[in-house]
Amino acid sequence: MEDKDLLEKIRNPETRNYGFNMLVRSYQQRVYGIVRKMVIDHDDADDLTQETFIKVHRSIDSFRSDSQLYTWIYRIATNECLTFLNKKRRRFFLPLEDVSLHLAAKLDSSSDMTGDDIQKKLQKALLKLPDKQRLVFNMKYFEDLTYEDMAEVTKTSVGALKASYHLAVKKIEDYLTT
Repeated sequence: MEDKDLLEKIRNPETRNYGFNMLVRSYQQRVYGIVRKMVIDHDDADDLTQETFIKVHRSIDSFRSDSQLYTWIYRIATNECLTFLNKKRRRFFLPLEDVSLHLAAKLDSSSDMTGDDIQKKLQKALLKLPDKQRLVFNMKYFEDLTYEDMAEVTKTSVGALKASYHLAVKKIEDYLTT
């Protein structure tokens, strides 16, 4: 179902629940994938995916269709991730490095994380990046978003995103070659 059809169903009081259920089915796996790459832990990713759709449900009527529906949902999901990671740091009074070590340990012990050693090494390299650089790298590398779409999601200039992506790639290369 196309976005405009989903929105039509959601905005019609008689088909609102059906339309929202279809929206969740359409985007749930993609949102979960984005969130999981940011927070690593399956349970946290599940919770944040649910929180994302709760926020989408609460604010869908304010969606103006001047961006793609997925871009709008992506922005909500990434904001949820960044807020969660910041709260986690503050709650445990942990510097960025300690949170990265904690997430890397989860990555090693996770039974539902698949992938060979190179995949795990890439994920560990990503955990070394600041949250926003990791987000930019994930959007470009894994989601193959254009810089324009990324700018819409992050409310950042295309130039800043290109610089951030370049720095992230350089840091990852350095980590992988040492």
